[in-house]
Amino acid sequence: MKAIVYRGPRDVRVEEVPDAIIEKPTDVLVRITATNICGSDLHMYEGRTDMEAGRILGHENLGEVIEVGAAVDRVKVGDMVCLPFNIGCGFCANCERGLSGYCLTANPGTAGAAYGFAGMGPYSGGQAELLRVPYGDYNCLVLPEDAKEKENDYVMLSDIFPTGYHATELAKVKPGDSVVIYGAGPVGLMAATSAFIKGASQVFVVDTHKDRLELAEKIGAIAIDDTEGKGVEKVLDLTGGQGADCGCECVGYQCCNMHGKEVPNLTMNNLVQTVKATGTIGVVGVFIPKDPGADDALAKEGKIAFDFGQFWFKGQRIATGQANVKAYNRSLGKMIHADKAKPSMIISHELSLDEAPKGYENFDKRKSGWTKVVLKPGK
Repeated sequence: MKAIVYRGPRDVRVEEVPDAIIEKPTDVLVRITATNICGSDLHMYEGRTDMEAGRILGHENLGEVIEVGAAVDRVKVGDMVCLPFNIGCGFCANCERGLSGYCLTANPGTAGAAYGFAGMGPYSGGQAELLRVPYGDYNCLVLPEDAKEKENDYVMLSDIFPTGYHATELAKVKPGDSVVIYGAGPVGLMAATSAFIKGASQVFVVDTHKDRLELAEKIGAIAIDDTEGKGVEKVLDLTGGQGADCGCECVGYQCCNMHGKEVPNLTMNNLVQTVKATGTIGVVGVFIPKDPGADDALAKEGKIAFDFGQFWFKGQRIATGQANVKAYNRSLGKMIHADKAKPSMIISHELSLDEAPKGYENFDKRKSGWTKVVLKPGK
């Protein structure tokens, strides 16, 4: 089968690799029809993780079931399914609590497993023609009859739509709240969408990329252009000096200032300033335990200089972590089915697998107009 293989920093290749197969009775084999390039893939693409050369990338996957293991009961051949990027077992203590992102079984020795991801187990990614899905009955979200028609919407259930929603859950967004979101990338835009789903009265989206801010405005958010470094001031002006009721961090450790220089603590400290006293901050942007490629000495150790004094003085709260996709994907899928949500509106490019290296290069450079890339292995 064809697959996108990581060979080193900024070096991904389309290669012929052995077909994915059923390895255990609980497995499901999926023919991938849509798979996205995620901002988290770029951390690996840039060589900022311990991703091993030779591994297949891709954790945002959707496709058709072509084979099931002997122990699979619910999922059938021919089903169209979306796969959460988290791989869960369904029966460990964390999965039983709905915390599938922190499964204790799928990646022994740590909490959490994922497809094609550094430090998240040995599982191959889905930027390929075929994907093995462990614990298939648990991990496959079987899609309704409009799955092929709305494929570009449903594939967002694999990660970014639930992750954006998770940001608003962590931030405790309630009807009528004002929300400030740092990052107008795919997850930030999905957080804005989710905040409106929850009844937010105002949503501010802060970024420096004008094409992404334009998408935020289409969602109904107030775009805050931080190109001149005055984003904090703008948010405070628009909230009477008090700040938003709550906030979401949707960028992570590679956030940059107005000059394009990485400042790992920038968005976190800006949130402390732009969220009101007693407000809650939800962090879904990726922060990693070690970042040897960082310029900042603290960041090399996975640390940031956090304005804890101001955070404490304002009585704010913070919640963090990756989304437990299964907690949200079924409900969000119903919204897509009912035409109440259309996450595909952020897609800028639909490419074949052969074009994936170009997609990675342009998405990594944050080229204008490259907001979300979907790969179609069958084309």
